[in-house]
Amino acid sequence: QKQFVESGGGLVQSGGSLKLSCAASGFSLDVYAVGWFRQAPGQEREGLACIATNSNTNYVDSVKGRFTISRDNAKNAVYLQLDSLKPEDTAVYYCAATTCSYLHLPRVADYWGQGTQVTVSS
Repeated sequence: QKQFVESGGGLVQSGGSLKLSCAASGFSLDVYAVGWFRQAPGQEREGLACIATNSNTNYVDSVKGRFTISRDNAKNAVYLQLDSLKPEDTAVYYCAATTCSYLHLPRVADYWGQGTQVTVSS
């Protein structure tokens, strides 16, 4: 089955950093706009950042200036650099194929992976 694969999560202290990776399982990522999303316990899944096929990016206000999305087509990967992490960033992080104008609508995205856990301690 076609899906993305997330990795790179872990446990960090407040103010710390992580770099998450998104890879495609058995197909090329370069034809897709890719969004990063997260879901905290008891919360709705929310869009965070998106990178288009032309590498244009957009972010939601809550992560702007702290998170950076990028892609490396030669490595068939999309990344999310997480800096200045806060406890409220604790969630399972997902990547998926989407259209960047629909970042706020996770339900329209495709090829969801299993996610990677990010936990930020106080």
